[in-house]
Amino acid sequence: MTTMTMEELSKKLAKIDFCMFNTTGGSGRINSRPMSNNGDVEYDGDSWFFSYEDTRKVSEIGRNSGLALTFTAPPSILGKPGIFIAIDGQATLIRDKAQFEQHWVRDLDRWFPEGIDTPGILLIKVSAQAIDYWDGEDNGRIELPSVDAVSGGAV
Repeated sequence: MTTMTMEELSKKLAKIDFCMFNTTGGSGRINSRPMSNNGDVEYDGDSWFFSYEDTRKVSEIGRNSGLALTFTAPPSILGKPGIFIAIDGQATLIRDKAQFEQHWVRDLDRWFPEGIDTPGILLIKVSAQAIDYWDGEDNGRIELPSVDAVSGGAV
């Protein structure tokens, strides 16, 4: 087993647009749906997703902010297996238009026709706590400090 750096992982994630966004629903069930990272992958452990406020995922995050993201890239044309990435994280719901502007890309206009002024829009920030990856025979785990540990609070 070797250890990939966050910089190396960021380069891999930059090539993967969609992930499965997994939340905990009622009765402990896991609910999954595809979400785009919008190319926002200068990866430091945070992932950013735009959504509408009145969705099941936002309601589930309101009850339990723990979630998982899973990414995969197909095998290369030379036959090397693709990479699989699993992120265990905590979600924060953001309703600040200044932060919307920082993460907005034009392709989002397809789903949010009024841009950052679309009624009911919000931003979901997922802060990774642990990242597992499998890249052919290379695999490993990156542990990240919790948000509270970084800010000096109790974990």
